[in-house]
Amino acid sequence: MHIGCPKEIKPQEFRVGLTPNAVHEATNHGHKVTIETNAGIGAGFTDEDYIAAGAAIAETAAEIFAAADMIVKVKEPQPIERKMLREGQILFTYLHLAPDPAQTKDLMESGATCIAYETVTDDRGGLPLLAPMSEVAGRLAPQVGAWTLQKANGGRGVLMGGVPGVGPAKVLVIGGGVVGTHAAKIAAGMGADVTVLDRSLPRLRYLDDVFGGTFKNSYASAGNTIDLARQADMIIGAVLIPGAAAPKLISRAQLSELKPGAALVDVAIDQGGCFETSKATTHQDPIYDIDGIMHYCVANMPGAVARTSTIALGNATMPFMLALATKGWKTACADDPHLLNGLNVHAGKLTYAAVGKALGISVISPLDALTI
Repeated sequence: MHIGCPKEIKPQEFRVGLTPNAVHEATNHGHKVTIETNAGIGAGFTDEDYIAAGAAIAETAAEIFAAADMIVKVKEPQPIERKMLREGQILFTYLHLAPDPAQTKDLMESGATCIAYETVTDDRGGLPLLAPMSEVAGRLAPQVGAWTLQKANGGRGVLMGGVPGVGPAKVLVIGGGVVGTHAAKIAAGMGADVTVLDRSLPRLRYLDDVFGGTFKNSYASAGNTIDLARQADMIIGAVLIPGAAAPKLISRAQLSELKPGAALVDVAIDQGGCFETSKATTHQDPIYDIDGIMHYCVANMPGAVARTSTIALGNATMPFMLALATKGWKTACADDPHLLNGLNVHAGKLTYAAVGKALGISVISPLDALTI
């Protein structure tokens, strides 16, 4: 199979869909790989690195989209890229379709087969291609939140760890999954007073058993959430419903109940955000103020640490990418129900129920898609 990897064009996105190691694996399996020139520069990989691994270099993304059987990316295809997709082509990348009707429409009209990293599952109920970036985003969240809290950025002027005689920042993490756990670990490591909220009692028991001495946890009822939010200097939104739009956990009206200058860090912004006032921002202009509350809502947080993120993502996606290339998408998905769960769009049909529910679009089952 001919695998193509274009350079990411979303603003301040420095990751790349394939590492030289992934190229080496693919070419060793007999596949042809083409990388757009300078696609890996932001992650520290040169064209020479890719050539040494066996890739060919293309001057433009258009060449790659025109020739490749499978496109491997990081972020969802931008409008100009969606126009270059074609019927029968495989797109393997993050999609986050639930809050994005325009992208969903374009992908359906393209006729391409679109497999989303974020909905591929594993036999433990996890999301193995989302987990590496969730780990990165979770660890970044307290770091960027601490920056947002600085007075020059509009924040409360509170130091995460405090100093002798002055208490630490209070950090509330909503969601105790991968993002929330990593965020809580880092925030606690910075010396903050951290509480994690979740609705799963088994998850709360796990957090208490493993991290009981590091941070606190509590049940995420609506009343408890706003009570703890009123006390917080920083609130990290870390809620995920796989493939679906994120629930809104703090309303516009409730902002008036928060501490002036509090920082909201919305890691769920890729899925529409978990605060009513969230809107996607970029690394170039990451924060904004609503009613005196500072919002950090960068939609590609891991892109800030592109080398770490690219290598972590490449380690996770490589076996799935090889399966798709070696077997073809239908056989690969028929052999692996977890990969089949990643199928979101095929031949003009939506195949992921949570996206269909969010956007009001009828869906077919992924199994039915295998017969088209």
